[in-house]
Amino acid sequence: MEYKGYYAKVEFDDEADIFHGEVVNLRDVITFEGETVQQLKQAFQDSVDDYLEFCAKRGENPEKPYSGKFVVRVEPELHKNVTVEARKAGVSLNAWVADTISKALNGHASQGRSC
Repeated sequence: MEYKGYYAKVEFDDEADIFHGEVVNLRDVITFEGETVQQLKQAFQDSVDDYLEFCAKRGENPEKPYSGKFVVRVEPELHKNVTVEARKAGVSLNAWVADTISKALNGHASQGRSC
């Protein structure tokens, strides 16, 4: 589920007979639950809205779901090989990695799987 740029992972608890979810693209913890799909969707939206309102009352900016930056640690040999491939392609390391990740995700989605 997605609402205002926030994404949720949802699971069903068979023993409690309830759906529960968590916003997955924040460091802050936002959870919600519902007995029906409609209740779950409403609880998700309410939780995101509550989070945004809480931040506003405190005079803080809400955490943005993603900045577009992340650090990946790899073995030196892989770092070298990736750099060589980027140079051979005539693009920056960032551009090469972004393009490769995008292609991997598109291939993954085209196989009928979700990320």
